[in-house]
Order: sequence, then structure tokens, then C-alpha cells
Amino acid sequence: MTRGIVIAGNESPLFAATAAEAVKRVESFASILIPNRLLSERGNTPPQMAESGVGAIPLSWNPASPISARTALLAAENRLGQINDAVLVCSPPAVFKTPETLMPEEIDAFVNDHIKGWFFLVRELVLYFRRMGKGSLSLVAPEINPNGKNVQSDLLSPAAAASFYAFADSILAVSANEPFLLMGFSGAEAGTENEFAEWFFKIIDEGARKNRGRWQKYPKFKFLR
Repeated sequence: MTRGIVIAGNESPLFAATAAEAVKRVESFASILIPNRLLSERGNTPPQMAESGVGAIPLSWNPASPISARTALLAAENRLGQINDAVLVCSPPAVFKTPETLMPEEIDAFVNDHIKGWFFLVRELVLYFRRMGKGSLSLVAPEINPNGKNVQSDLLSPAAAASFYAFADSILAVSANEPFLLMGFSGAEAGTENEFAEWFFKIIDEGARKNRGRWQKYPKFKFLR
């Protein structure tokens, strides 16, 4: 049976780099994308996704629904045969607005899509890998505000990223007795996404239990050309 890889996250350079690494390892993988409901408000166009063609099996997901998380994983298992590795990529889109122009429904959608959804999806993945007795769950995120800049105009993205890190800290801390590998990867800066993805996928491939239950930070020296 071939290796089953699931990648979840929103459209971003980091997601695209992760997808590009997946297609080096398998003919197809399951792609669970967070809907980009605030795209028109930002006035940006989505990046061209490396996974959008050959290799990607797109699956629908409503992050606000626990049933949708379960349904997406069942669909992934049906299409792939089984899930061996799940990679959750947190790289939330920037929302450049002032507080008074941010609509309540936009806040609600962002919290559902980029905060609440991770809780539901991780819950289902943990239950799945416990039942299988094997596998790997990787939590991937870029470094938060690596240059120490005060980006006041981005109202929601830093909060979503901080929530993901806090959630990941908690589940990594209690993962020692899990029958599967649970790992965290961070440290990529803008422009280093491809190298970052190549690095953490190599660690996932190794499957070494020494890497379980902790954050592994992409070394700064790898940024140098």
C-alpha cells in the first residue's frame, strides 16, 4: 500500500512548498484547504498553488464544523487507502484593516477558519492515529514576527498564529505515550518556504521517535546562500 499523506491549511507560499515536497514522495496526496473567505476584503489574489494540478486530491472542509473534519478525513482515507502522515500548515492570511472597519461576521469567519478549525481537525487525527496505532502528525508554522516588527495593521493573523502555537505546545507536551509521532516545526521566514519544507519532510521521513513531542526550529544558518 502506498504512503498516504494529508496536507491541511490555507493557500500560502508555505502550503504550496509543503505540497511540492509531498509530490516528490507520492503520486497523490489529500489536500484539505481552508476556504479563503476574506480574500476579497484584502484585495489580493491567491498565490499559484504548486499542488493544484498533478498529485493533489482536493477535499472540501468547513473548519467551523466538527462533522466536516471527520468527513474530510474519511474522504482522505477512502481516496488514499490509509493516512500515514498528516501535515497541518498554519500560515494565516494577513487582514489589513483598522478595528472599526472589521465587520463582526469577518471576525467570526476568521476565528472559525483559522483557530477553531485546527482543534476539530487535530482531534479527529489523534483519534485516527490512535486507532491505527501508528502514523505521524506534524504541526507546521512560520516564525511569528521574526524581525520583531510591530505590524499593527495586520489585526487577525498574529492572533491566529499565536493560538496555533499555544495549542501545539499543549498537545506536544502530552504526546509522549501516543502510539504515533507528533512533531512541531517552525522557523521559516518569508522566501525560505521551499527549503523549510524540504527540511521538515526529511525529518518526517526518518520517523525517529527522538523527534516526537517537541518543536524543532529550522536553523538560521540554512537561510544563508
